[in-house]
This record gives sequence, structure tokens and C-alpha cells, in this order.
Amino acid sequence: MVPLKTIQRAAETIRGRILHTPLVETSSLSERFSADIRLKLENLQVTGSFKIRGASYKMAVRRGSFGPSGVVAASAGNHAQGVALAARQAGLPAVIVMPEWVSISKQEATRQYGGEVEIYGTSIADCLERARALSRQGKTFIHPFDDLDIIAGQGTIGLEIVEDFPEVDTVLVPVGGGGLIAGIASALKACRPKVRIIGVEAAACPSAFESRRRARLVEVPSEGSIADGISVKRIGELNFAIMQEAVDDIVTVGEEPIAAAMLLLLERKKILAEGSGAVPLAALLDGGVKIRAGSRVALVISGGNVDSPLLGRILTKGMIKNGRIMRIRVQIEDIPGALACLLTAVARLKANVLHIYHDRHTRDIPIYVTEVELEMETRGPEHVAQIEKKLRAQGYRLIAK
Repeated sequence: MVPLKTIQRAAETIRGRILHTPLVETSSLSERFSADIRLKLENLQVTGSFKIRGASYKMAVRRGSFGPSGVVAASAGNHAQGVALAARQAGLPAVIVMPEWVSISKQEATRQYGGEVEIYGTSIADCLERARALSRQGKTFIHPFDDLDIIAGQGTIGLEIVEDFPEVDTVLVPVGGGGLIAGIASALKACRPKVRIIGVEAAACPSAFESRRRARLVEVPSEGSIADGISVKRIGELNFAIMQEAVDDIVTVGEEPIAAAMLLLLERKKILAEGSGAVPLAALLDGGVKIRAGSRVALVISGGNVDSPLLGRILTKGMIKNGRIMRIRVQIEDIPGALACLLTAVARLKANVLHIYHDRHTRDIPIYVTEVELEMETRGPEHVAQIEKKLRAQGYRLIAK
């Protein structure tokens, strides 16, 4: 593990350059799980994620070894912004290599923090190759997670958790390349050896889970995920060694629980968390992590950088999962007033119609019948069941979707 003194030195070094983020109580989650559950809000951190911690410490502690050409990094998001800002604070030029598909908003954010963006290749692997090539031309390569300075910087989160929540007995941490959990685990186990530390990663890219299961580093294929920030095919060697020593368990979560967690955080707590940051809560919601009644639990919400178009799709997916959005197809007579009667029935059931699609040309239905598809906002699964029951009782024919 990273020595506690090193992490404490990192905390002193980056003090004033980063925020001591809040650890907030959440009565709704605490009541739901009969435990004291608190959220460590790194989404409120400078640049919107925890990455600025490790990057700031790296720039400060190694400043004398960097040449005039500055630094280079490869990233599609949070690491890019963290390195760009940390380099600017240290007075260093920074080149950030980003893939062709990276969003314009993340490119612009990186530039605004002072980074020079170079678009290269179609994968993070391509970007890493290009970044390493630039490092051979005199720039210093800043690895996103497999680096002891980066790990120490991220470990300052663990110190803050202990300071703000000394009774904590369980901490859930997102896992991508492993730098965040390696740092937090190093700090927590040194301060509170009995604290249970659980890593959570997306089931779409279970590199840490598989490496732990096989007791060796493995590379896994990666599917598309709304938790793209932790979709790392192979975790770091340094990180894996620390995780084997200090992390109690690794679990995975699917896409629907992640979307549901994002929606819950936004609606109930007014917290915007990216998919990668919401996975600790997702693990609680889907039962992947069981906690004892009376436990004192901290969930690390690691970031909040979500592209606006993606956010809309994610929230809709979460609402569908929670039964908050209902989609039905109904066959009605193709006569004046029939659609109005259907909508009146829906209004009486207190559902909010979001979209209507009226189709007279569906195959295999009689000429005097038309089909209507409704998308409605509801209160949840019980309300959905009530709507279906009442509409059928009124003679409407609901077609399974």
C-alpha cells in the first residue's frame, strides 16, 4: 500500500488547489437501508471529478523533473481536465490526446483549463500510443492511474472521509483503472484497519472483478456503458497489488441500476453524478452489496461530468426502469372522439402523457380500428398496474410491447 505519511504529505501539498468536498447525509437512503449512509461528493470537486487530486500532487511533487516541454496525457474525459488544470497551476504546458469520438463539450472543457487538445485515433489505446510517442520527444507522460503519485493524490479522499465520518465502517468506491480505490484503501486501512472497502465497476467492463477472481491481472473486452469513465479493459499493476491487499470485495453492476442511481441522485438529492460516479449507489439499489442494519456507510460519488444529450437519454432510461415512464399500445375504434375518450380516461388516472403516436396503417388490424401508442409519466410500478387494470376494465385492448 501507499504509506500513510505519503498520502498525508499529498494532502498538505495540494491543500488550496483542490476542494475538501462535502460528505453529506441522506435521510432517504439511510431509512431505506436502515443504515447511516453518506455521500462523498467528488462531483463538486474542481473540474467536476476526483482526478484533479492525483494530477495536482503529481505536478507539485515532480515539478523539478519536468522539462520545458511540459506534460502529455491521454484521456476522453476527467483525467484530461484534471491534468490540464493541474499543469496550468504548475506553470507547465500540457498536451491532451483525445479520441475522435470524444464529445465537443469535453474537448472545450479541457482547452478552457489550459490544455492543448490533440484528436487522435479511435480508441484510448490509440491515444495512449500517441501520448507515449510525444513523451519520447521530451514531454512527461502522466498516467491516469498506474502511478504512485497519482494514487497518493487520490488517497486524500480517504483522509477526508475519516476526518468527516470517523465512525465509518463501510466505503463503496468506483473502480476503473484502480487508482482511486488503491489510494482510498491505502489511507483508510492505515487509519481504520477494520473498515470494509468495496469496489464497484460496470458489468460491461469487469476488469478488476475478473482479475481478482483469477488472482492475476487480465484484460477483458469492453461493451458500451453509461459508466464509460470506468470502462478500463485492464487495471493498473500497482493498483491491483494494493487492491489484493486492502480491498475487501469487488462487485459489478448493470446499466439499468446505474441509470436508476443517477436518476435517484438527481431527483432526491439534486446531485448530478455521471454513470461512473453513481455505481456505488447502484450496487446498493440492485442488491450487489448487502449492508447490515446500523452500518455507517460512505459512497464515493467520484464525478459529475455528463454530456447534456447523454443525460437526457440516461434519465429516460432510469425512469423506465423505475416504472416512472409507461409505454402502451391501445387499439381503439377509428371514429371521431375515440382518441379524446382514451386521453380523458388516462387523465382521470392521473398519468401525464408525454408522447402520442396515432397509426391507422398497422398491419393485421381491421380497417375500422386504429392503434395508438402512448408514453406517459407515472408515479411508479403500482400506478402502472392501476392504469392497465382500469383501461382494460373500460374495454380498451392493450397490446403487449
